[in-house]
Amino acid sequence: MGEGRARFCFGWTRARCQDQDKERWAELFDQLDLNKDGKVDINELRIGLAARGLLRSDAEEIVRESDTNHDGLLDFEEFSQYLWAHEKELRLMFHTLDRNHDGRIDVGEIQQSLHNLGLEVSTEHAIKILQSMDRDGTMTINWNEWRDHFLFNPLHNMEGIAHYWKHSLMFDIGEHMTVPPEFSQQERQSGVVWRQLVAGAMAGAVSRTGTAPLDRLKVFLQVHGSSSRGINLWTGLRGMVQEGGVRALWRGNGINVLKIAPESAIKFMAYEQIKWLIRGRNEAGTLRVQERFIAGSLAGATAQTIIYPMEVLKTRLTLRKTGQYSGIVDCARQILRKEGVRAFYRGYVPNTLGIIPYAGIDLAVYETLKNAWLQRYSKGSADPGVLVLLGCGTVSSTCGQLASYPLALIRTRMQAQASTEGGPKLSMVGQFKHIISHDGVPGLYRGIAPNFLKVIPAVSISYVVYEHMKKALGVKS
Repeated sequence: MGEGRARFCFGWTRARCQDQDKERWAELFDQLDLNKDGKVDINELRIGLAARGLLRSDAEEIVRESDTNHDGLLDFEEFSQYLWAHEKELRLMFHTLDRNHDGRIDVGEIQQSLHNLGLEVSTEHAIKILQSMDRDGTMTINWNEWRDHFLFNPLHNMEGIAHYWKHSLMFDIGEHMTVPPEFSQQERQSGVVWRQLVAGAMAGAVSRTGTAPLDRLKVFLQVHGSSSRGINLWTGLRGMVQEGGVRALWRGNGINVLKIAPESAIKFMAYEQIKWLIRGRNEAGTLRVQERFIAGSLAGATAQTIIYPMEVLKTRLTLRKTGQYSGIVDCARQILRKEGVRAFYRGYVPNTLGIIPYAGIDLAVYETLKNAWLQRYSKGSADPGVLVLLGCGTVSSTCGQLASYPLALIRTRMQAQASTEGGPKLSMVGQFKHIISHDGVPGLYRGIAPNFLKVIPAVSISYVVYEHMKKALGVKS
């Protein structure tokens, strides 16, 4: 099939075109019909999609749209009817993108079409999108390449294509989030933003609750330094249970969950304002990676400044002994009465300084790993897929934590100073010297083992809950 197939068939050639289409559809049907019974079931379709590098979950939607007799199987008539209707939609989208009507889509046309939908992408990103479909190396997309790329992807309009290209994940593992997700003007106006933030907050709440015992053990090891030598994961958790029962493993988790929603909302709003200031009058400008890093770090610092008293309360409640505080309000009242307002901002400086290496390294490693994978392995999609993004996120988060952990440890110790009996109230530099003199350099990383142990389960729990919440709230990926 040559370049002429990129256009609609007219006159006496229409019948011939339809015959060619049916031959092609019959060949595809035969490839999917693994047991050769003349029907394609959901499992055969899933296997076929996976072999083409597509999401297996798309199989359910394809069957739902094309199974006209509702028997859970697709015969050739149903299969070809679905492809006929879907290719018709794909043709309309192709011609929408092909602005100069030359039968090919180039980088500029991709950028312009996405811009019209309120989604700004850099030239570099547009090139990657194009390369994911460009099989002949011409740096343009013809109809055949476009059709084959999206043939089994149940997208029905350019908005769906744009979301597919944009596809982003947002999870929370209880540490600094780096750069908030990007949303188009259309998404902001439609209310998608807040539904997605609610989904993220719920995912973070479940994730933090699931890994709270490891988080409490980390804080205990950070604060009690030298006295915690010899305590391993098992003896640490057992000691907490012996002191206050099983519920003691979740001390401090309530306020840790409570601060997710305001922190996410403040960070998102601050990020949008900072991006606007960086862009200046260039409304259509796209932020570079380093500009997004700066905007993300400043947004994170802004959110932390506002919700920081909750961080102090979380640390105090996490470390409390049985009966020390009756709840969040009682804890806040006691700190205010005994230590004054300044106590609510103890450790603020190392906390803010820690955002910069964490966010910078996390973002840089994430982008580097994702782009390296796309360049080496991505042949059929501009989206690397869930497992790759989860892997990139886990590795980048780990690298970011390694760089910022000493500052996080000093912050936690400063937050907890009044709760440690007879402990000296040291400054950031004083804490650093004290740790080095008593525990050496390894003391700066005390408690990092349970911190690392919680990364993979936290990311996994957060992702699963996030996806289910998005479906429940009607947010399409």
